[in-house]
Amino acid sequence: MNEISLKYGCNPNQTPARVFMEDGSDLPITVLNGRPGYINLLDAFNGWQLVKELKEATGLPAATSFKHVSPAGAAVGLPLTDIEAKIYWVDDLGELSPLACAYARARGADRMSSYGDFISLSDVCDVDTAKLVHREVSDGIIAPGYEPEALEILKSKKKGNYCVIQIDPEYVPAEIETKQVFGVSFEQGHNNAVISTDLLNNIVTDNKEIPDSAKIDLMISLIVLKYTQSNSVAYAKGGQAIGIGAGQQSRIHCTRLAGQKADNWFLRQSPKVLNLPFLDNIRRADRDNAIDLYIGEDYMDVIADGEWERIFKTKPEVFTKEEKRAWLDKNTDVALGSDAFFPFGDNIERAFKSGVKYVAQPGGSIRDDNVIEACNRHGIAMAFTGLRLFHH
Repeated sequence: MNEISLKYGCNPNQTPARVFMEDGSDLPITVLNGRPGYINLLDAFNGWQLVKELKEATGLPAATSFKHVSPAGAAVGLPLTDIEAKIYWVDDLGELSPLACAYARARGADRMSSYGDFISLSDVCDVDTAKLVHREVSDGIIAPGYEPEALEILKSKKKGNYCVIQIDPEYVPAEIETKQVFGVSFEQGHNNAVISTDLLNNIVTDNKEIPDSAKIDLMISLIVLKYTQSNSVAYAKGGQAIGIGAGQQSRIHCTRLAGQKADNWFLRQSPKVLNLPFLDNIRRADRDNAIDLYIGEDYMDVIADGEWERIFKTKPEVFTKEEKRAWLDKNTDVALGSDAFFPFGDNIERAFKSGVKYVAQPGGSIRDDNVIEACNRHGIAMAFTGLRLFHH
């Protein structure tokens, strides 16, 4: 198939719409179920590149959860701890396959942002992963293949309309890519930059120690950034992104946004959140929203009299600012990647508050010395990669 006609483009008023191969060759995808939309396919193609590179860089199966052409989460298939299984709401599924663990992590890092996601998998979708996907609110999935039972599970989702796409894993895009904006054609070479641990050799701080586990996390953060709308910053820990700040005009706003998401990920592991007395019949999305409010500044929206009764069996105690700070201080060994250089040390100061101990960024700012000094003050190891990763 050379082209696929779409219902509309980014918005319903943008018709006609289609995807096609300009050189007349076949598309590298087969739609196995449902009907993809314009934004679905943007998410699918960006997400597939991300997980393909994660698999190549780490040797582990990978998954990502995309929303509006940026990842909400991405991860490799490391086993889940009991607490991780609980905060990702998969503790009732028993032991999961490595691919399912990868998606549980990718979806669970920022469940608010992952709601209605498009999923990309590096490996053939197995039954464990399909069962996990089936109960989440999601628009579609792309993978290099599907086990027969897994495909049937996915086809039954959304009243039979769930979008399932198979991609040719051997497909290689043209070296030159083009797009049009306002009737003007843009052309550039495809971003073939390879993310590997070689990028982490130029450690410019007093602390030179970056263990292998942190190197994996730094590679995850950099590969995530390669497919995240710039400016962007990504925090990673334990084989997954835990906070992604995308599309901000200011670097410090990227760092703050991603840091707040990383903080929320860790706050969800606190006993106060794990033991929230939810009503038995509460919907998954309502539960996620309640947690997000409870750990934030608007906590009274869910624990005020007349409100908590709709969500909880008993009224939860306030999670005080002091209690949250004390819990966040336990989060350590976080890795941080940036798609361009940090212009000021304030980014490092904010990152340190979220447990960052390892940083990878291109370097090249006229204030590199200020950034290095901030790292040295906090014992952070920072590598200059020399590689910018803007994505638009």
